[in-house]
Amino acid sequence: MPDFPDEGIGPAKAALRVRMLARRRALSPQVRGVATERIRAELITLVRRVRPNRITGYVPVGSEPGGPDLPDALAGALGPGGQLLLPILRPDLDLDWAPYTGPDALVAAGRGLREPTAERLGPGAIGTAELVVVPAVAVDRTGLRLGRGGGSYDRALTRADEGALTVALLYDGELVDSVPRGLLDRPVRSVITPSSGLRRLISD
Repeated sequence: MPDFPDEGIGPAKAALRVRMLARRRALSPQVRGVATERIRAELITLVRRVRPNRITGYVPVGSEPGGPDLPDALAGALGPGGQLLLPILRPDLDLDWAPYTGPDALVAAGRGLREPTAERLGPGAIGTAELVVVPAVAVDRTGLRLGRGGGSYDRALTRADEGALTVALLYDGELVDSVPRGLLDRPVRSVITPSSGLRRLISD
């Protein structure tokens, strides 16, 4: 996801975000390519094991882990009748959701995003997903997630089902010891990294 304003974010969190994004941008194309393959393989294995009826994902932009074709990988791993929802950024920076029906049904949106054109299902649709895949700049070992500063996914995660598996995709080195915590921050249950695969951070 793209950079958002840092309104209301403390200096420590903003400094960590700048440092982690600079580190991410410095990765070579070769490192990113290998990481993308490993992350997708682990994610496909996870989807096939969980066999969810509905999942949420996103379209990575720039140097985000997973690559721009991540939705196709997720959709291909779903069983018959499975549905992938992708986010649509609202003017208030909250997230709406719509089904993914293929790369031709994605359109360019503001802030560098690509969004689905299918009928919107509302912000609450995330609550029907058994697997929730989210972007992150960093995650700490308690599951606290550092995003881009807009609070979009923190708001969305408050609507996720309590039993859903939430997983953030990271490059190696982005699972850190500590992320400064804000009042509205919401943790994820697990992360996927190229070297360690799926790692649970919060026990069910």
